Amino acid sequence: MTDNTTADLAVRPATPEDRPAVERLWLMFRHDLSEFRGGLPAADGTFRSEWVTSAFTGPGWAPYLLTCDGHPAGLAFVRGLDGPVRILNSFFVVRGARRRGIGLRAAREVLTRHPGRWEVAFQDDNPAAARFWPRVAADLAGEAWTREPRPVPGRPDLPPDVWISFTVPAAGPGAGL
Repeated sequence: MTDNTTADLAVRPATPEDRPAVERLWLMFRHDLSEFRGGLPAADGTFRSEWVTSAFTGPGWAPYLLTCDGHPAGLAFVRGLDGPVRILNSFFVVRGARRRGIGLRAAREVLTRHPGRWEVAFQDDNPAAARFWPRVAADLAGEAWTREPRPVPGRPDLPPDVWISFTVPAAGPGAGL
């Protein structure tokens, strides 16, 4: 792979044929998150994966596969497409593709495919996410976004997640996103 100006990023809906690759990317994503939440894998070495199943089969969900120069580079799971607020349930870019603008480009592309109200959660103790998501919100919504700590459901032992909320406008003719 090369720098962010020449990397060939593709963001596309994941198909059932993509599911094995998405499941492997999911393991990397959950491994990265374990640093911040202390989660350990199950006895078989996997992490909880019900969101993978939901992303591929649940109503109102959409899984995305991110590729860079033809290689799997990340995933995004959107939920709430059948409601008033879309939620970026999961977003992950492999370490080899980070810090080159790929994450920002991929997040922008996923979010703009579904105009309307959005919410994205992250952990404040994840410094990269704490810098990244406000930047995404500002990129898409200017100053019209909010930040709110919310308890993690069923986990009073964890610090609250940070939720940002914003609206992604529908792209009209000549829109330059």
